[in-house]
Amino acid sequence: MRILVVGSGGREHALCWAIAASPLTSALFCAPGNAGIADEATCVPIAMDDLDALVRFTRDEEIDFVVVGPEAPLVAGLVDKLTAAGIKAFGPTAAAAILEGSKAFTKDFCARHAIPTAAYGRFTDTEAAKAYIREQGVPIVVKADGLAAGKGVIIAETVEQALEAVDSIMADRAFGDAGLEIVVEAFLVGEEASFFALVDGTNAIPLVAAQDHKRVGDGDVGPNTGGMGAYSPAPVVDAAMSERIMAEIIEPTVRGMAAEDRTFKGVLFAGLMITEEGPSLIEYNVRFGDPECQVLVMRLMSDLLPALIASAEGQLAHFDLRWFDEPALTVVMAAKGYPGAYEKNTVIRNVEKVGGPDGAAAEIGGDIQVFHAGTTRDGDGRLLAIGGRVLGVTAIAGSISDARDAAYKAVDAIDWPDGFCRRDIAWRALERG
Repeated sequence: MRILVVGSGGREHALCWAIAASPLTSALFCAPGNAGIADEATCVPIAMDDLDALVRFTRDEEIDFVVVGPEAPLVAGLVDKLTAAGIKAFGPTAAAAILEGSKAFTKDFCARHAIPTAAYGRFTDTEAAKAYIREQGVPIVVKADGLAAGKGVIIAETVEQALEAVDSIMADRAFGDAGLEIVVEAFLVGEEASFFALVDGTNAIPLVAAQDHKRVGDGDVGPNTGGMGAYSPAPVVDAAMSERIMAEIIEPTVRGMAAEDRTFKGVLFAGLMITEEGPSLIEYNVRFGDPECQVLVMRLMSDLLPALIASAEGQLAHFDLRWFDEPALTVVMAAKGYPGAYEKNTVIRNVEKVGGPDGAAAEIGGDIQVFHAGTTRDGDGRLLAIGGRVLGVTAIAGSISDARDAAYKAVDAIDWPDGFCRRDIAWRALERG
């Protein structure tokens, strides 16, 4: 099969790495890709928001199947356009992608279908939002309604912080049009987890759970980011909790979306808070997580591509995936200054000496893969950092402690003075012992 993956981040590198290994793959392309993806696929210089150009490319290259990685082209309707052109694609239609495209829609949807989630209000007026905040008290969570690259969420510990968040999002447009409406919701107490399920419109099958680290600093301090690291499995999601999540959150969502003429196909990524009462939905994403996708593909024993095709074709009813028992862990290396301003085009060295079969994995003590996100190569072949989150250094080993040790040894072997990372990935799992 001739496959096109759309996107340029660490998630797309992980997807390309897994799809390239499938015996079904005869040719693999990625638009626009990055320096790491270029080792797995032919990168084509088409922006992921240029939907018409992507459709033309699939026709010109006789692409059999398209895997859409990021949320923006899904919300914009890329799958709809591909389907209309007769091209099979993995991912939801625009009508179904609204689960990520609008947090306000999702909160109302949960209310309609009795899906557990935090109490909330939705607002297009700043003064009404501020009045609600004063009435509810703190801590409280303020969210931009639309897509904000994982950064449009502010956890306020004082009323003043919450009021400033309202002004930042709605008046100052810190996240652009994503802040035309906001959701203000109760702060949930518990442990966060990322839960994934493949969906074919009717059936859903769970994938292994993971845990992300959103805050930029060690100890979960500082502003939210797109994710500074992840690990799988997540101890807080055992077999019994997984069954509850499927029964109380995923399956009602699949049924509800079909009933509302928004049939969902693709991957449902439920950001959850596991509270004393059970799982509660924080938000939905309609694509694989980044950096969670990196640890998932490292643990996946089965061929990923047939599962994605089965999702698109409505054939998941009797599908089964097999996973390695060993845990995997990703450490994100980001440009200094991220998630604020950062310098671009800084040089990264020694990446090739770390990951893959020809790297230093044997010396480091784990199976290592370095998944690229914001990277490119200059005319001299040097690896340059051009994004905020740049590398996802991923290890799989016999224990979460061993995986973490291997990942950080690999991080330390990479020469990038202008980068940084968190040093406490998987601290919750290690605290549990």
